[in-house]
Amino acid sequence: MQIFDEMLGTDGNVREVYSKLSAWFAQASPEVLSSRFSEAEAFFRRIGITFAVYGDAQGTERLIPFDIVPRMIAAKEWAFLTKGLEQRVKAINAFVGDIYGGREILRAGIVPEDLILQNPTFRPEMTQFRPAGGIYAHISGIDIVRIDAETFYVLEDNARTPSGVSYMLENREAMLRLFPELFAQHRILPVDDYPDKLLACMRSVAPKTASREPNVVLLTPGQYNSAYYEHSFLSDKMGIELVEGRDLFVRNSCVYMRTTEGPQRVDVIYRRLDDEYLDPLVFRTDSTLGVPGLMSAYKAGNVTLANAVGTGISDDKAIYSYMPEIIRFYSGEEPILKNVPTWRCRESDSLKHVLDHLPDLVVKEVNGSGGYGMLVGPHASKDELSTFRAKLKAHPEGFIAQPTLALSTVPCFVDAGLAPRHVDLRPFVLSGADRVEIVPGGLTRVAMKAGSLVVNSSQGGGTKDTWVME
Repeated sequence: MQIFDEMLGTDGNVREVYSKLSAWFAQASPEVLSSRFSEAEAFFRRIGITFAVYGDAQGTERLIPFDIVPRMIAAKEWAFLTKGLEQRVKAINAFVGDIYGGREILRAGIVPEDLILQNPTFRPEMTQFRPAGGIYAHISGIDIVRIDAETFYVLEDNARTPSGVSYMLENREAMLRLFPELFAQHRILPVDDYPDKLLACMRSVAPKTASREPNVVLLTPGQYNSAYYEHSFLSDKMGIELVEGRDLFVRNSCVYMRTTEGPQRVDVIYRRLDDEYLDPLVFRTDSTLGVPGLMSAYKAGNVTLANAVGTGISDDKAIYSYMPEIIRFYSGEEPILKNVPTWRCRESDSLKHVLDHLPDLVVKEVNGSGGYGMLVGPHASKDELSTFRAKLKAHPEGFIAQPTLALSTVPCFVDAGLAPRHVDLRPFVLSGADRVEIVPGGLTRVAMKAGSLVVNSSQGGGTKDTWVME
């Protein structure tokens, strides 16, 4: 399997975008590199940036591994990616709006009706309700992998509550401290204005009833959530209140925040809480994390939820397989960014192919995330293959399968020096009432083990800074 090295390229020569970086690391002594690595670890330990690794015998909270070698993306490459990302996210918003509205795509037979209406992420409560600005996925994280010099694939769409942007911002802060001389040699697009852009995006979709500057809050499940660091980090950078469900209440179909100076009206809620926990009067009755009556205020048009309730339907991996058709249907254009070839196990011919080639494929749960519930066939044991074979036969509709991709590699600092490791990229796309903005680069996630293809932080993967050239 041919693997594309992003620094060396197919001819073995250093690609132009990496030339200065390669020269610097070539002359840097092992002692200097080890010192910078130790400084990076001390920086992240000091600020307390952690992530939960569920099932980790050493404990649930740990530092996310950070690699000190930045990933480089040329300006021309980034221009191509941004066009594809904007096209894709606009199609996602049109799709979600349609399935809760006229359902034209279902009537046209592009997407099977049962795949939508019987999907556990479909929220019938959103039917015939159009949120402010007609925007559903205000914040999207689109996972991209690279195969060769010209080919990028979208691996997943994340439009529910995409995470990881705080690590992108902290990675840049760490690199600015550690390698000022490298920054002086490159013209790198900034990422530190993301919180300001996010706040502007939130305010742009506030209910028009607000006659003052819209009040935005960030709703968190609380300190025991695996991404709580990010919640507190973003609320601080945006200059908004971090609230839990108990801090909010609904009166006369309006949302208020409890403060020491009395109730304060809330216009926009950037929620990092899944749909089913938002309102115990509508969804899970046992939820203590949400706000009773929140959906009534939302549907009355008196508060905006970002992302909108029901956007999880576009995260479904079976829906993902229809994204090329979805883009064509709503834009009339050919997809700029390709999908990974995907077999829908709900279809008998596809299921047969998957069962016949299971050791060569990656199998994912259609509603899975974070790398959980996934089989990587080439790295699976006989017992794991047998278990998944039984799962597929029992519930084929719950899975999709894809070929094992030769993900590109980038150089990483390891004990033996620089070595290639597989990576993906999660750019963050902001969709406001008047524009779509894309953070230059996003979060590069890296498989820290040699040969591993699993980059998820929840599965032991690490991160690195992503440098997009001007």
